[in-house]
Amino acid sequence: MQRKGVANLPLHGGHTPRWLFDRMTKLAGAITDVIIDEYGPNEFIHRISNPCWFQAFSCVLGFDWHSSGTTTTTLGALKSSIKPEEHGIYLSGGKGSASRKTIAGISHAGDIFNLKTYSIDSMINASRLSAKIDNSCIQDGYTLYVHNFFVTEKGDWAVVQQGMNTDTKYARRYHWLNDSLDNFLQDPHTGISCDKKEKKSLNMASKESKEAQKISVDLINDNPNHLRDYFKRKDANQLRLTDFNISDGCTSFSLPAHHAVLDMDLSDKEFQVLKNAWEIQPENYEELLLLKGIGPKKIRALALISDLVFGEPASWNDPVKYTFTHGGKDGFPYPVDRDVYDNSISMVKDAVYQSKLDKKDKMNAFKRLDDFIS
Repeated sequence: MQRKGVANLPLHGGHTPRWLFDRMTKLAGAITDVIIDEYGPNEFIHRISNPCWFQAFSCVLGFDWHSSGTTTTTLGALKSSIKPEEHGIYLSGGKGSASRKTIAGISHAGDIFNLKTYSIDSMINASRLSAKIDNSCIQDGYTLYVHNFFVTEKGDWAVVQQGMNTDTKYARRYHWLNDSLDNFLQDPHTGISCDKKEKKSLNMASKESKEAQKISVDLINDNPNHLRDYFKRKDANQLRLTDFNISDGCTSFSLPAHHAVLDMDLSDKEFQVLKNAWEIQPENYEELLLLKGIGPKKIRALALISDLVFGEPASWNDPVKYTFTHGGKDGFPYPVDRDVYDNSISMVKDAVYQSKLDKKDKMNAFKRLDDFIS
């Protein structure tokens, strides 16, 4: 059964101590070796795409059980430990400026794995769309700052990316997997791990927003000039459509006492973006999203028109588990025991080594042990 959603994680400052990160990298590599050796690269990205498994994996490595650092540091450890030629997986992207190198990394992975051009182009498109959707189509208050793209030797892929809410200092992690993806714009994510659900989040990547997506494209392709009839410049004596708070199901409305619920004034520069889109005439909503300048504000404006004028509402439902083994890097719930950590690394590495000598018997023994302690 497909699980959908995100993980909400508070911002924890500071850096992982070098002595701990070195161990994290070794243990991450050892666990990756076991999974890939036993099940293959595709199974590994399936697990990475599950927020619950990812969170548990991070905590086994010793990260804060509930902080945003679990994402960036876990992925950093994986990037240091995963070797494309050995593991059949390439990890592209990263945090901040590194995320902007994702496309080049995907192309490089294509060269390493000798993938066909159309497969590489498809993954590049997936990288751009997944980022655009989580940053603009799903308007939950979190701005992306981490984007990681996993590529396997067979051309399968997974995405793990994270956004930050600068007001609450909480992060939200988004997971994607090509195997479970039927449509980028119909509930595309995999897994849920969250302790907070936003009350009102525009979700233009929901099945419930299908008609609003079509109307958004039609509004652009007809003529963007009429959009300004819907959104007037601010005037103390003039109400705008954005002054109406549409309730679930569009069965009632209320006027706010002072502020506009959504800021939707379209400046000359923003209006020019819509005119440029009209000249291109996008064939579908995916093409519209990837056009330069089509960001959260335009997407929200088109969704609101679809709702209030044409009676086709978009979804406003937020598309939204933890474990411990070695402790957390900030000492909670207890400090990391270095000797225990080193012993875990040695044991997992030895399991990999022994399994390669007599793979079937050794791995079966570990499975029996797992059954015993579960």
